Amino acid sequence: MFLNSQRSEQLAALAGQVSAADEATPQLFSEVVVATARRLWAPGEAAKATKLHDLIEAGALTQAALNLIDLELPLWKLRRIAYDEGEWHCAMSRQRELPEWLDEAVEARHASLTLAILGAYIETIGQIELSREPIRPSVPQTRAEQYEPLYCENFA
Repeated sequence: MFLNSQRSEQLAALAGQVSAADEATPQLFSEVVVATARRLWAPGEAAKATKLHDLIEAGALTQAALNLIDLELPLWKLRRIAYDEGEWHCAMSRQRELPEWLDEAVEARHASLTLAILGAYIETIGQIELSREPIRPSVPQTRAEQYEPLYCENFA
């Protein structure tokens, strides 16, 4: 429980940094990647990590944010990106085909498109980590006193 609360505090602080920033920088983006990316460091993902690094170095941070979502959250997709009254609204969902009123989308908004996408990404990571159930054994456990042996003989 302690580790989970510490992780949620870290994600909340990171989300605060993203929402307080005026525009995305490679340094801020790198902080988000280091704090949230887990699949990126897997042995088979070296090509994707290199591509993400190249995008960050080139300053293509919006494309890098989209690549980060594809890499780290393969089951989640961007449901909506909209610009309204000076702010970008970004919504992510696991089930884009559902009507919006049935879907449980994660939303974020910011004046910068890249930061709106990163905000939704961080919120999604936080939601996933909060909803994780404790690991259960694969074989159901039963108590021995629930079942008593019964001797049956066939007299037919």
